[in-house]
Amino acid sequence: MNKSTHHFIVIGNPIAHSKSPEIHQVFAAQTGCDIRYERQYCPNNAESFTAVVEAFFHGGGMGANVTVPFKQVAYAACLARGGISEHASVAGAVNTLLLNKEKLQQGASLTDALYGDNTDGQGLVNHITSLGWQLEGARVAIIGAGGAARGAILPLIEAGIGQLTLANRTMSKATDLVSELSAASATIHQHDIKSCATTELTGQFDVIINATSIGLSGETLPLADDLNCHFAYDMMYGRELPFLQHFAARGAQTSDGYGMLIGQAALSFERWTGHVIDVAQATTILKKQSG
Repeated sequence: MNKSTHHFIVIGNPIAHSKSPEIHQVFAAQTGCDIRYERQYCPNNAESFTAVVEAFFHGGGMGANVTVPFKQVAYAACLARGGISEHASVAGAVNTLLLNKEKLQQGASLTDALYGDNTDGQGLVNHITSLGWQLEGARVAIIGAGGAARGAILPLIEAGIGQLTLANRTMSKATDLVSELSAASATIHQHDIKSCATTELTGQFDVIINATSIGLSGETLPLADDLNCHFAYDMMYGRELPFLQHFAARGAQTSDGYGMLIGQAALSFERWTGHVIDVAQATTILKKQSG
């Protein structure tokens, strides 16, 4: 293998379905980078994850993506031995691993120079912005209080949204998440975030985001009859989504999360290589390849 080839992996379990290698090959072609990007299966335990990461970076790896079920494991590893970005800290999860070059130059070991970032929420914001949906001052609702919602809140606030409401089937989980994130980030603490049960989410919003995976099973969310929006976004992708069908029937513009997938990958690629991706061009190519 040519020494100029940059090595990347995506670590997960399961991992065979991951589209990351195809996405990053499109990025490489666009930027002229010579890369090798592979799927890496890992047994579902922290010890195996640490062993995979150490072997990869000791072998000359440049960067790794992390997917289910290891994002929290990666967060803990970076917090204990290396460092994390604010977005990863607030999300409590890491999806992008790289090495801190300054620490390496200061003599730190590879494991102590491990750095974790989370590009999921920023990928979401970038995709929404590319659709022409106005976030500045927008009245936004997020449905769900799990990891996907958690990672999206800080980037949305940084994008200048107005009012934010977090809804969840179990309201206490939404309330607890708001409290936890407010304590973790001054930016979030200074923002007025309301919480409610999903069934109690009512009225008109500019943007409503589904951060649950309910739509993948065909199940529908318990939405109020008087809940409406201009724009509806579902973080899931790959099939017809009841959430989007519901709001499309009410006249809303809709989008699934495929653009978010490409957007978060583009930010990972930029962290690793310094190359900024033309996401719109890459998306067009990827859709042609899959279609």
